[in-house]
Parts: sequence; structure tokens; C-alpha cells
Amino acid sequence: MKAIGKALPFLGFFLFLVSLVFNFLQYSQNKSLSQGTKVIGVIDGDTIVLEGKVRLRLRNVDAPELQYCLGTEAKDFLEKLVKNKTIIFKEKVIDQMGRVMALVYADNVLINKEMLKSGLARYHSDQSSAADELKTTADKARSENLGIFSAKCYQTKNPDNLKCNIKGNVDKNSDRRNYYYPGCPQYDFTIIEKDIGENWFCTEKEAIAAGFTKAKNCPKE
Repeated sequence: MKAIGKALPFLGFFLFLVSLVFNFLQYSQNKSLSQGTKVIGVIDGDTIVLEGKVRLRLRNVDAPELQYCLGTEAKDFLEKLVKNKTIIFKEKVIDQMGRVMALVYADNVLINKEMLKSGLARYHSDQSSAADELKTTADKARSENLGIFSAKCYQTKNPDNLKCNIKGNVDKNSDRRNYYYPGCPQYDFTIIEKDIGENWFCTEKEAIAAGFTKAKNCPKE
């Protein structure tokens, strides 16, 4: 017990030093935020790279992966908005996957809003101060059939080949990947949204090879 008593002052001093270091780093970070940070690269339509090779995602924004419909276009658009520019980011948080997210401003413009306004990204629910404004912006882009909500990505019929009419669908809640063919109860109500990896297939074999499973309520052909 005496040994523990003697160690307590040293432990207190150590914790005091840790607190000083943490506060200094926090101060330095806040100072750099007010001065701005340069964007040195763009990963895709919702992720940028800052000085120091730090990745930052746009809050409330979910752009297509590069291999999906308008994924490359979303990246190109974001590059025009921020690459080699000095940005300010606010309301930084860490998502469930450990990724840093924030509201990003360049030239006094909210970049998150510009991506949603273009129709090149979906609104992602998040409790930022701009959430309501961003959702309204995204809803407007959807109602005007812009970007990923246009017939290029959002389809009820296969514009390339009507005979290839098997629908590969991704469940947004579970990420389950099912396919439906004419005669399946949900077929007529299933919309192909190619920006999230949904697609058309000519045969069940093609759908299965792409990672889709026949929906349970589909009758046997």
C-alpha cells in the first residue's frame, strides 16, 4: 500500500502531462481548421484526400462506387469542386467503419450540397446541422431525374436489350442480393438502380455468377 501511495503523485503528474499534450494537439488541429487544409486528391464522389494523406468523407453523401453507373462522373465532378483547393471542414465525426466524415466548404460553398444538387450522389442520413437542407437538395435532384436518378441509372426496363429482363436487386437494409424474373411477385415493383450495383441479366446463370440469388418467392420456371 505504501508503494502505491508513493506512486500516486507520479501517476497524477503523468496524467497531467498527457492532458497537456492532448489539449495542445486539439488546439493545433482547431487552428489548422480555421486556416484551411489543401485537398491533394479525390478517391471517388464522396471521399477526398487532404495534406498528410488523410482521407475525409463528405457527411450525408453517398456517391456511386467507381465501377457503378456515374461513379466516374461523380469523382470527376468532385475533383472540379475541390482538387488543389484549400477547404474548411466542420462537424467532423467518425462513422461505424472508422472513417472520418465532415461538412466540407470550398470557396464558401458547401461541397456536400453541390454533390447532392448534381444528382451524382444519394443522401445519407446523418445528424449534421445541414442534414435537413441536404435532404431537401437530394429530394429535388431525385424529383428532377438528375444524375443517378435519370434513366441512365434508374430503370424499369432494360434500354439495351428487352430480352435481358432478369432484375438483379440489392436490398438497401440488409445488402441482400436477389434476382427476379417475370412471374416473381415483386418483379413489376422492382426498379434497377445501377448506381448501387443493381443490374440486368439475360439468364439466371449470369445473375448467379454476379453474386445474386433467386428470390425465395419466385415460382419455378
